[in-house]
Amino acid sequence: MSTTQPAPAARRKDPARRERIARAAITVVAERGVEKLTHRAVAAAAGVPLGSTTYYFATLDDLLASALRQAAEDDVEHLRQWAERLECGGDLAVALTDLVLHYLGPARPQTAVEHELYIASLHKPALRGVSQEWDTALAELFASYTDPATGRALSVLFCGLLLQGIVRESVPSRDEIETIFRRVLGPGAKT
Repeated sequence: MSTTQPAPAARRKDPARRERIARAAITVVAERGVEKLTHRAVAAAAGVPLGSTTYYFATLDDLLASALRQAAEDDVEHLRQWAERLECGGDLAVALTDLVLHYLGPARPQTAVEHELYIASLHKPALRGVSQEWDTALAELFASYTDPATGRALSVLFCGLLLQGIVRESVPSRDEIETIFRRVLGPGAKT
C-alpha cells in the first residue's frame, strides 16, 4: 500500500514555476549584478510569493546555480540551432566569426549576464560544476565539426573572444576574429 502524498497544490497549478524563478534570477543579475541578487528581488521579477523562491532554492547559491544552469541550457540550445543551420562543406571560420559577432552585437546583454553568472563560480564553489558542464557541452559541439582537441581549443577561443568583447569598448573586427579562428582550424578548414 503506497503512502505517496500528492504534490502541493502550488506545484500542480504552476509546473513551470521553478524555471520561471531561475529565469527571473537571470533577469535580476542582468539588472543588478550577482552581488545584489536576493530572494525578494527574484520573487518580484518572477511574479511569485517570496516563499516560492525559498521553497525551490533554499540558498542564494542554489538560486544562482539554477540561473547559471538555465543560462547554459539556453545557450547550448541556441548553439545547437546555429549548428543545424551550418552548411555541409561551409566555412567554419566564417560561421564562428558570425556567431561571435552575434553574441557581441544583438545578443550582447545576454552574453554579459551569462558571463557574469559563469564568473561567479570563482567565488561560489556551488556553481563550478555547472560552469564545467557548460564548457564541456560547448567543446563537444565544436568537436562534432573538428576533433576533440580542436573542439576544446575552439570553445576556449570562442569564450575568450566573448569575454574580451564584452569588456572592451570596441568589438574586434570581423577580419581579426576570422583570422584567429583560421589559425586554430588550420588552412582550408571547412565544416
